[in-house]
Amino acid sequence: MSWLTDYVRPKLRGLLQREVPDNLWTNCDSCSQMALVKDLEKAQKVCPHCGHHMRATARERMAWTFDGGEYTCIDIPKVPVDPLNFRDSKRYTDRLKDARNKSQLDEALLVAHGKVQGQDAVVAVMAPEFLLGTMGAGLGEAFVAACRLAVLQKAPLIVYTASGGARMQEGAVSLMQMPRTTIGVQMLREAGLPYIVVFTNPTTGGVSASFAMLGDVHVAEPNALIAFAGPRVIQDTVREKLPEGFQRSEYLREHGMVDIVEKRSELKALLGRLIGMLTKQPAPVAEAAE
Repeated sequence: MSWLTDYVRPKLRGLLQREVPDNLWTNCDSCSQMALVKDLEKAQKVCPHCGHHMRATARERMAWTFDGGEYTCIDIPKVPVDPLNFRDSKRYTDRLKDARNKSQLDEALLVAHGKVQGQDAVVAVMAPEFLLGTMGAGLGEAFVAACRLAVLQKAPLIVYTASGGARMQEGAVSLMQMPRTTIGVQMLREAGLPYIVVFTNPTTGGVSASFAMLGDVHVAEPNALIAFAGPRVIQDTVREKLPEGFQRSEYLREHGMVDIVEKRSELKALLGRLIGMLTKQPAPVAEAAE
């Protein structure tokens, strides 16, 4: 045995076989290119290769929206846990428990208040990490609570939508949240408060058919799917090939359903300007780059 065999070779083998953390890299779900997780977090989860806006958690969006990432969450009203005693392959109560443990959220809507570009605002963010952001009685109560808080604070309400639609485990109870959330929007109208909706990918089903389409201003992230029924369902129904980009942000802007399509990195500044215009406040001063 030589010095190279006994010492150098094991050292080299150890360097080459060093374990790489599983969460160091990730793949873009659009272009499949690899990117460092740290770089993505700095870029607010926008792919550096193709510009694709990846899905974000509710807490990430809160941190990106409020000044300094500082905000105060509110407790949402309690609702019956399982009104229909629903069970498929798993009990609904067990699904809720798993979703709460994984997401650390009570429901698929997170509500908070704080400053956006120096201006008071209430922000409600749908959480795709909680049962795909589906709408049930808990989400309906949380949305109405956000509307009431905005009225109480005389502040605009900003809602980020991201949903797979109604929550099937709650049946008709889930569908009743469509008119209930509409009443919440009417509360804002009567108080003369701005209601800004930010569409993110995807916004579908009963959410897009209710409070998501009732904003004073509709903003969307690039290439977000915004629909009631998905494009595949529509294509099978009408038996015709759909236009390029059908039901995406840019297509809906061209057809008057969306007012502005904005990159995630510019979204906070845009919201600040909109709040200033809709409340007739002085234009906000942009935050210094960190």
